[in-house]
Amino acid sequence: MAKMQFQLDASKNPTKTSLGMYSKEEEYVAFSEPCDCSGQVEIWLNHVLRHMKATVRHEMTEAVTAYEEKSREQWLFDYPAQVALTCTQIWWTTEVGIAFARLEEGYENAMKDYYKKQVAQLKTLITMLIGQLSKGDRQKIMTICTIDVHARDVVAKMIAQK
Repeated sequence: MAKMQFQLDASKNPTKTSLGMYSKEEEYVAFSEPCDCSGQVEIWLNHVLRHMKATVRHEMTEAVTAYEEKSREQWLFDYPAQVALTCTQIWWTTEVGIAFARLEEGYENAMKDYYKKQVAQLKTLITMLIGQLSKGDRQKIMTICTIDVHARDVVAKMIAQK
């Protein structure tokens, strides 16, 4: 968190109620509920910390659940960068686990099929990077590409080592 967004009163002056937070990259994330920042600093900073954690936890739960509801390239824009990055790794772990389960069931090409899916996902992200994106979205997608390349290489190594 680099700064916070405060509720404004009728005169457009900030109150002591925070509505959300900004990252240093200027990405805004609204708190799940407003945060009271009045009183002693050590008390309201703990309120902020609890709100930060609760908000990220809520966003993560929503994002993991929503991952399969639309295409990945659309889903990425629905969530803050930290949430999208973490959830893509959660789903990578899940999908590798599914591929292993399918291997155990006798489907010999399960991991190779998943590798093909990874390559297709990377191609889609690269195509997105060529297009028009905000600075924040471009950074988010470049970071996911980096993580996806590593994940693809891990799956390729598992395939090579059988």
